[in-house]
Amino acid sequence: MKAGGGPVSFVQQFYDLSYPEAITRLLDGEQGTVDSSSRKQEKREKKDFALPPASRDIRRIYAYLLKNRLLDRDVVSAFVRAGSLYESCEKFGDREYHNAVFVGKDAHGVARHAHKRSVNSIGKTFRINVEGSDPRCSFHHTGSSDRLYVFEAPIDLLSFLTLYQKGWQQHSYAALCGTAEHAMLWMLEQNPNIRTVCLCLDHDAAGIEANGRLADILREHGYDEVEVLQSEYKDWNEDIKAHHGLHAQEAEEHPQLIVTPEVCGRISACMAECTATNRLERELVYTFQRYERNLRADRVDAAMECIQWASALALTAYGRELRQMGEHRSTEKLLDELQRHILPHRNRGSLKSRRAELTTQLHSILEKASVPGIRSKDEKQDLAKGWLEMAVSFAKVPVKYEADNLQQQQKQEQEESKCEMTMIM
Repeated sequence: MKAGGGPVSFVQQFYDLSYPEAITRLLDGEQGTVDSSSRKQEKREKKDFALPPASRDIRRIYAYLLKNRLLDRDVVSAFVRAGSLYESCEKFGDREYHNAVFVGKDAHGVARHAHKRSVNSIGKTFRINVEGSDPRCSFHHTGSSDRLYVFEAPIDLLSFLTLYQKGWQQHSYAALCGTAEHAMLWMLEQNPNIRTVCLCLDHDAAGIEANGRLADILREHGYDEVEVLQSEYKDWNEDIKAHHGLHAQEAEEHPQLIVTPEVCGRISACMAECTATNRLERELVYTFQRYERNLRADRVDAAMECIQWASALALTAYGRELRQMGEHRSTEKLLDELQRHILPHRNRGSLKSRRAELTTQLHSILEKASVPGIRSKDEKQDLAKGWLEMAVSFAKVPVKYEADNLQQQQKQEQEESKCEMTMIM
């Protein structure tokens, strides 16, 4: 097992413990206290925000953005004229450092946020938000339409506008300068006319998870018109490179999205042998117990087979409840519904920590199913929903397990490829 971060981190991961529990185990059961000298400063004084000093000209950022990133001059100039983009010049010792500064302003046009990015075409990329920046007021453009486009970084935003220039000024755009939701929600708060939000984050695992998480947040805030736009390659600037016939970094699909259809296919095969009888609950308990025994004995593959059967049984129970309410749904449609509910951003965390959660969830649904008497319509719908949620929770386990294995395999292949390239060179 590989685990970095020292003995505390190792014990946390190996035994699936919280930080205090790991400390206690390392101290042989004695309750430890964190020495004040080793604590991080709890609160630092917040530094007042100030824009980095401007350079006398902006030739470096134009050269970088137009020649290296292939952005459109008119698009870049529009943000320069608006005071949202300039070149900084900062001295450290005897050296001068020039960066592109993407400015975010508040509702009154006052600069509240700045994202610095190096304009070097050689060496490591430097990207940082200026200390004291208000994360709500990041780099953005406000239009008059009811559409908002959301991006991870300012370069992504400008790349998208370069690709899709027609009438771009009428819409609103925001760069999160990361994947947090603050800037997106602030734009919506400032522009109540916006009805449709288009999430345009990177086409990789992190971007896909962020799209899902942000979509959930938007729906919680009452926005039902949420669209996800994905670049053909890894991000919008890579699409520009491909458009110019240059090598572009390929998009990265999320490992969970790759393995989910395979897992659901096996659940489908299990459902073909399931019978929607009153014995489903008893079979489900027995199957789940087998899953736990195999997991404790470190027979992971056997455990995954059991949990897939458990998902099939729960999904069959869901179909049974729907039929009793007069709604007949084919196995194909049930599986499609199952697959749509398995979302990467809702399927995180270690598999070990889920055993207690699954047990609690199973006890809850079995308790509801065992209540005697005639159920009301709401009670029937609640029970059906519970069976679907149970099937999804079970299915998420093998999806996460296989996705983690696939990710590890991909990482190993990348490392081997790098080694081969180094040997050739």
